[in-house]
Amino acid sequence: MIAVPNLSIATTVITRGNDLRLQKNRTRYDLHKFFFTNRVVNMWNSLPNSAVHAESTDIFKKRLDKFWSNQEIIYNYHSEI
Repeated sequence: MIAVPNLSIATTVITRGNDLRLQKNRTRYDLHKFFFTNRVVNMWNSLPNSAVHAESTDIFKKRLDKFWSNQEIIYNYHSEI
């Protein structure tokens, strides 16, 4: 049986991040920690509202590139940590 993790919108009011924050599910096994849905929650929650509420995919990609261009580690994988 394959467990399929689900994504749910966080109900807590936090001033940082965007309005559509995702809730990270607690997992019992290490295998579930590395599912795609659990890996992307922190990155999605760090995005600004302008990128999350984009009208189209192309606009989202442009705003995401603009946001990530200011973050050296995410945008340039050759950068020093």
